[in-house]
Amino acid sequence: MPADCSIDVQTFLNEHPFSRFQWLIFTLCFCIVLLDGFDTAAIGYIAPSLIAEWGVERAALAPVLSAALFGLAGGALSAGPLADRFGRKAVLVGSVLVFALACLASAFAGSLSQLVVWRFVTGLGLGAAMPNAVTLTSEYCPDGRRAMLTNAMFCGFPLGAAFGGFLAAWMIPLWGWRSVLVLGGTAPLALTLLLLLLLPESVRYMVAKRQPVERVRAVLRRVSATVVDATSFVMHEHAPTADIKSGLGLVLSRSYLVGSVMLWITYFMGLVIFYALINWMPILFRDVGLAPSTAALISALFPLGGVGAILSGWLMDRFNANVIIAIGFVLTAAAVYAIGQVAGSLGLLMFLVFAAGTIMNTSQSSLPALAAAFYPTEGRATGVAWMLGLGRFGGIAGSFLVAELARRQLGFSEIFAIVAVPGLIAAAALVLKQLAHPEGGATPALAGSRALGH
Repeated sequence: MPADCSIDVQTFLNEHPFSRFQWLIFTLCFCIVLLDGFDTAAIGYIAPSLIAEWGVERAALAPVLSAALFGLAGGALSAGPLADRFGRKAVLVGSVLVFALACLASAFAGSLSQLVVWRFVTGLGLGAAMPNAVTLTSEYCPDGRRAMLTNAMFCGFPLGAAFGGFLAAWMIPLWGWRSVLVLGGTAPLALTLLLLLLLPESVRYMVAKRQPVERVRAVLRRVSATVVDATSFVMHEHAPTADIKSGLGLVLSRSYLVGSVMLWITYFMGLVIFYALINWMPILFRDVGLAPSTAALISALFPLGGVGAILSGWLMDRFNANVIIAIGFVLTAAAVYAIGQVAGSLGLLMFLVFAAGTIMNTSQSSLPALAAAFYPTEGRATGVAWMLGLGRFGGIAGSFLVAELARRQLGFSEIFAIVAVPGLIAAAALVLKQLAHPEGGATPALAGSRALGH
C-alpha cells in the first residue's frame, strides 16, 4: 500500500460487507428506538386505568397524553444541534439516561399534575434519543442499503409501542398501571450501561470534525482490517454554502429550506394520525361497547404494522423515495377512514386497524431515512432532529384533536373521517418536496462538492 494512503469513508463502507460491528450499532440503536416507542405509547394504554383510579374526565387526560410530546419536541430541537456540535454518542447516552429515570419517577406520581411533569421530562430524553439513533445508524450504512437499514432500525419504535399494548393488557390486571412505567424506566437504565461500553461515535462525524486519524482508524478497523495502513480519511459530499456555520444554518439555508419545510409538514401530519389513534383508540373502542382489555389489544395492532418500513426502505433505495412515501400516506388516509365505518364487526375492525397501522407506520417510519439522505453530515443530526421535533407538535395536535371532537360529541365514524385528512396533506407535501428538489440524488444539488477530512 502507498506510504500516503487516503481512504474515503463512505466508499470504504460501500465496498465492504456489513460487518458484525455495524450490526452491533444497528442493534443498540434499534433497542433505543424500541424503548422510545414503548415509553411514548405507554401513557395511552394506561389512560383507561387512570380514569378509573383517579376519577378524572376524559378531556382532563389531554395534558397527560400530550406532556411527553411537548418534551419530545423540546428534546429533539435541542439535541440535534448539540449532536452536530459535540457528537452523536454523548447525546444518545445522556438522553437514554434521562428518559429512564423520568419514566421510573412517573410510576410513583401521586396526582395528575405530578404525572404531567414527569411525562414532560421523560419526553425530553425520548425526543433527544430518537433522531440521534437514526443519524448514527445512517452514517454507518452503505449507500445502497441505507434507507432499508435505517427503516429497519426505526421499526423499533412502532414495535415498542405495540409491545407496550400487549404488555399493558397483561400487566395492568395483575400489578396495576404503575408497573408498566416501572418497566419503561428500568429497561433503558440497563441499556445506558451497554451504550457506554459498546456504542462508537459516528465515523462520518469524526472525519467531518477532523478528529485524530488514529481514532477514525480504530473504529473502521472493526469494519475491516484493510484500513490499518490508512494515513488520512476524507468524505466527499455536497457542501453547504461557505457562510453557513451551523447545522441549523444549513437546514434553514435557501438550498434546503423548501425541502425542510415539506419534511416538517409531512412528519407533523403523520403524527397527528398516529397519536390521535394510539392515545384514543382504547377509549373510543370502549365507548362503542368493547371490553377494556379487548380495546387495548385491538389498539396494539395499529403500531405493530410498522415492520412494513423494511420493504419501504428497499423500495426507497431503488426508486423515488418521495413518491413511495407519498403513496403510502394516500393509502393511510383511506384505511383510517375505513376504520370508522366498521365498528359493529370485530373481525373486520381488527383487520382494518392492523392494515391501517401497517401502511401508516411504514410511511411515517420511512421519513427519518428520507431526511437523513437529504442533508449532508454537517447538518444531518439537526435536520433529522428538527423534522422529528417540529413534527411532535403534530402528536400534540392529534391528542387534543380527538379530545375536542369527543367534547363536541362527534360520532365514531366522524372522528375517524377527520383523522384521515392529514394523510392527504402529508402526501401533498412530499409531492411539493419532489418538485422543489427533484430526486436523482437525494441531496439538493449545490454548486460543487468538497472533501472533508484531514
